[in-house]
Amino acid sequence: MDKLTSMKVFAYVVEHGSFRNAAHHFDISPTMVGKHMSFLEQSLGTQLIHRTTRKQSLTEAGRLYYQECHRIIEDITNAENLIQTLINRPTGTVKVNCPVTYGKKVIAPIVADFLAEFPELNVELMLDNSLIDPYRSEADVIIRIGELVDSSLVARKLGEYDMTYCASPSYLKLHAPIQSLDDLEHHHCLGFQYHQGESQQVVNMPSNTFGNSNTRLTSNNGDVLKFAALKGSGVLLQPKILVEQEIQSGALVEILHSHIPKPKPIHLLYRSKQLSLKNRTFVDFVLSHVSQ
Repeated sequence: MDKLTSMKVFAYVVEHGSFRNAAHHFDISPTMVGKHMSFLEQSLGTQLIHRTTRKQSLTEAGRLYYQECHRIIEDITNAENLIQTLINRPTGTVKVNCPVTYGKKVIAPIVADFLAEFPELNVELMLDNSLIDPYRSEADVIIRIGELVDSSLVARKLGEYDMTYCASPSYLKLHAPIQSLDDLEHHHCLGFQYHQGESQQVVNMPSNTFGNSNTRLTSNNGDVLKFAALKGSGVLLQPKILVEQEIQSGALVEILHSHIPKPKPIHLLYRSKQLSLKNRTFVDFVLSHVSQ
């Protein structure tokens, strides 16, 4: 059995929490993952992982061995990256995780241009509004909207995310004027449902705004809410990039101009300053093509 492969399998088990995840990643059976673990433990003469039917945890030897495995694997990756840079031919798949609306409106067109320019590279673009763990995710590049809380990640700013309130002309004609956020308490609102179960759009807004008492429709998809707004169902607060065409055509009308939430920063994130050539190529391409 190849020791380097076993080390990679062991490191993946530690980082992703289960034999099943490692089996899926390496396209082997969970039984084979167990054989890799047994091979390492036998060759080292000590147990690396405590395993029960419900959970697993590292022994002290396992913790130390993982640190060295991680360093060795990273060194090998860096060496391979140097050779790739030397021959200047990026290959492989770049895995990207991005919020849904920004991904559809901004990143997807950039990815299409990227694929045309780099025929030997592939992109796996996953659109997801959940806050994934960057250290357990398989994503090479993560795009996030909002203030960052993890300073250990490398962050490159892509721009600002502007939000806007709007409603259809028919809705505004049939209902009372909206001049302040407090007025929304007496209107039909279309609330975005975040992964944490909150329908409020912005944490510093009044508690009654887009709350359960006046929300006619709640969805975790902005297009669903926009469709309802176009049909006159209520007031919408969504990213400007999602509704700008409808605003320009007059199908939706911006309101509450003096109460628009502060724009949120957009960042491109990755774990290590030592990017592989494929990831560096993608990051540089996005940075050069996104409009700040």
